[in-house]
Amino acid sequence: MVSTEVSISGYQISEELYNGSRTLVYRGYRESDSLPVVIKLLKNAYPSFNELVQFRNQYAIAKNLNYPGIIQTYGLETYNNGYALVMEDFGGISLKDYFNNLETLDKTSFLTEFLQVAISLCDILGILYQQIIIHKDIKPANILINPETKQVKLIDFSIASLLNKETQEIKSPNVLEGTLSYISPEQTGRMNRGIDYRSDFYSLGVTFYELLTGELPFISDDAMELVHFHIAKQPPELPHPSPLLVKERELEIPQVLNDIVMKMMAKNAEDRYQSVFGLKHDLEACLSQLKATEKVEIFEIACKDICDRFIIPDKLYGRENEVKQLLAAFDRVSSGNSEIMLVAGFSGIGKTAVVNEVQKPIVKQRGYFIKGKFDQFNRNIPLSAFVQAFRDLMKQLISESDAQINQWKSKILAALGENGQVIIDVVPELEKIVGKQPQVLELSGVAAQNRFNLLFQKFIQVFTTKEHPLVIFLDDLQWADSASLTLVKLLMNDSGYLMMLGAYRDNEVSPAHPFVLTVEELNKAETIVNTITLAPLAFNDTNNLVADTLNCSQQLVKPLTELIIRKTKGNPFFTTQFLKALHEEKQIVFNRNNLYWECDIAQVSALSLTDDVVEFMGLQLQKLPESTQNILKLAACIGNQFDLETLAIVSEQSQTQTATDLWKALQEGLILPQSEVY
Repeated sequence: MVSTEVSISGYQISEELYNGSRTLVYRGYRESDSLPVVIKLLKNAYPSFNELVQFRNQYAIAKNLNYPGIIQTYGLETYNNGYALVMEDFGGISLKDYFNNLETLDKTSFLTEFLQVAISLCDILGILYQQIIIHKDIKPANILINPETKQVKLIDFSIASLLNKETQEIKSPNVLEGTLSYISPEQTGRMNRGIDYRSDFYSLGVTFYELLTGELPFISDDAMELVHFHIAKQPPELPHPSPLLVKERELEIPQVLNDIVMKMMAKNAEDRYQSVFGLKHDLEACLSQLKATEKVEIFEIACKDICDRFIIPDKLYGRENEVKQLLAAFDRVSSGNSEIMLVAGFSGIGKTAVVNEVQKPIVKQRGYFIKGKFDQFNRNIPLSAFVQAFRDLMKQLISESDAQINQWKSKILAALGENGQVIIDVVPELEKIVGKQPQVLELSGVAAQNRFNLLFQKFIQVFTTKEHPLVIFLDDLQWADSASLTLVKLLMNDSGYLMMLGAYRDNEVSPAHPFVLTVEELNKAETIVNTITLAPLAFNDTNNLVADTLNCSQQLVKPLTELIIRKTKGNPFFTTQFLKALHEEKQIVFNRNNLYWECDIAQVSALSLTDDVVEFMGLQLQKLPESTQNILKLAACIGNQFDLETLAIVSEQSQTQTATDLWKALQEGLILPQSEVY
């Protein structure tokens, strides 16, 4: 049935293909040459900025991908207040619909059909890998197949990324990028891991699982529970026989195919396939056996799985004991305690990385993890890190369901009474939850400070309960202002289910430093304060990092590790930057003939590389284009967080030009996007 309301200049609509919650898809043809087309529209008559950004992103990425396995994009037309995306029509249907119609096939034919489609999808992911694109929404609905020609094509690049690696902030599951049933653990923002091309391998693994069994590996109506399943629960083995077509036949899924799918769905990216080549090799081996003998015998998988992209693993090395201490502290807090855990050490020693490891168990407890960072040059702004943290929490709450938001509204108003505006003045996002609040009596000096502290304590107590403990991470405490230090003391007096995590550079504080004096006062008040001091990485830990990066034995990389340790003194940040620099300088190269990484130790030893990390990073920054260097200088003046609009005004140029100047710094991971709008 065709909607008579849809009219796009230059096109005729013939039928509706899809009617979703956010988009409509129609089949039609271009009037000028009768070319068959598929047209995708936004359903919302007044689309949000984010929806428009995703539509433009989809067009911008797909129009440059002229490959048989990727849907061709013909144009982006304006339609009402949004866009109409015009794409090729090759007679495709969704992979899910196609596999649902394979009931009459015998076991061998069904598995043959599956493996042929799976191999085609490997070729498509290979194209994305070469073009440095992460799709981030692989699922059967975004894969089309022509039932006659069996041609397979990937669609929907609306949230795809052109970066080697992305980070994902903690958000409510209701607004996470991607589709929750297929999302990779790192895409949830709760793994302390970056998102790279291996995220798509996980989603493809879930897709394979569903096509083979007719069921998803994880099923829940509760979005938060689904997130937890992806992060912490092992998927069920592929059933024997599969429930997919059990009425028609016993489909026994070969053990080796089960092993391949389980490897694709490993929780950590390092444990998945590392290359499309390795995955395709194993699937082709299955298909070859099936055609020859109608059976697939067990063989060793991933033996040809070598990655030719230089990737330093995200996992922590040599910090197992420290992470255990943090997790034990979180368990105590989940039982009703309050405590402060401080992580001390030099800059680059890995304080933030260790703290972020507690994100994962917080999902189990349905707790909230929020963080703020003090700025060396903004110490005149009181409570800056607290404000960052609670603005972040409000954004998490706003994205929850209407029923949940109403519950929060009732609880917050009950706690703050008629004084809600006091907190809104500091955390403006709160107004979106509780609505407009009456003006409060103006106070000054100590009276105003006391009122604020009392209300802020009540405000925080709303979020510190057995159902959802609260973890507040304050970074760079050596730069904390006096109001923040006072608030820390007050909060630890009477809040259960609260964990305060703090990181600071112990080489930048003296015994008379305000932060050190605050800790002493907390100890005197019998507050539980524990301090973990991070030491440099031991030789074996650094050696493991280097061996994992170069995908070879620990024995083989020992000479390189010795050289790295001499330069970096076991500082993890310096170590990873040093390895990156060696790769960029072509001192570490991938041998494509023999499929391994090579490094000439003699050449590296002869390089005159500084062993001062600040000087080293300065030299690395100087390799950036001059326009990028200049824009980073201005961004640094704004603070450790900045937005494009402000930076464009400061740099006296358009936002487009400002974004262009920043792009190289984004690619190098020197700055991280705070949202997908970049």
